[in-house]
Amino acid sequence: MEENQYTANSKRYENSSLIYRRCGHSGILLPKVSLGLWQNFGSTSPFDKSRQILHTAFDNGITHFDLANNYGPPYGTAEETFGTIMERDFRPYRDEMFISTKAGYDMWEGPYGNWGSRKYLIASLDQSLKRMKLDYVDLFYTHRYDPHTPLEETLQAIVDIVRAGKALYAGISRWPLEALKFAYDYLRERDVPLLIYQGRLNLLDRAPQEEGILDFCRQKGVGFISFSPLAQGLLTERYLNDIPQDSRMKENRTLTADRLTPELIRYLHTVKSIADSRGENMAQTALAWILEQEGVTSTLVGASSAKQLMNNLCCINSASFSEEHLNILG
Repeated sequence: MEENQYTANSKRYENSSLIYRRCGHSGILLPKVSLGLWQNFGSTSPFDKSRQILHTAFDNGITHFDLANNYGPPYGTAEETFGTIMERDFRPYRDEMFISTKAGYDMWEGPYGNWGSRKYLIASLDQSLKRMKLDYVDLFYTHRYDPHTPLEETLQAIVDIVRAGKALYAGISRWPLEALKFAYDYLRERDVPLLIYQGRLNLLDRAPQEEGILDFCRQKGVGFISFSPLAQGLLTERYLNDIPQDSRMKENRTLTADRLTPELIRYLHTVKSIADSRGENMAQTALAWILEQEGVTSTLVGASSAKQLMNNLCCINSASFSEEHLNILG
């Protein structure tokens, strides 16, 4: 395979005013659409396809790449793929990129490879840096709330990681509101302010709004980035009429058939009707809706091909929703 053949698109920042948003009260600008490497970048996926998706992202102004220690499959291999591409293609552009990773879910066997202990978080990040061939990440998240480890232990590990220069910024993913409030104060008092919160927000799951998390982030100047913006494919045309043979739902893989209720199918057709009236497909409309929510900095999309990624990027230029459509969408 050829090496050092990639040269980034010289026009990748031409539409900067449309592409980027400020992340809370910080100096960081993030693209409205960021690339998540949860699926399709592990060792079971074709390397050339993963490489093409990453090139396409960067060539179109996507500077934020979101990973985690257990992304793959198998665990760790999404970071390995990214590390290989960093060495072959992206090294000259490292300072233009905003790279995040996380730890919090099961990663290795035994009592120290899961949850939120200091030992796990620091050991995991050290492993992630080796896999990605990086000296530091721009953002390190605690990936989920740990009800058993003292919050002070988890958060002090994050503080020390930033102070050691292994990460530039601190992030939190999927913590409940009261724990988030505690974390915000703890980090702020130690001069390692919380940059961003990652939560699931889409047309079918509005928990961050309903629980007050999005409002808290907006009021405190913390950025917010949504994951699973298309509800693992439900908010696309794939499930309008049947369950595709090659789908996650058919394979009972992270999405089960009992989700597809008659009520949901009716709502999906409503979304499709609104998307048609806007001259968009369902995915573009679903992504545009997220970006219209007050307090949202960015949304994380996955991609199984460069073409799919380019389709999703069209939401950046979407028109605002009419009051009628917002009322219909709920």
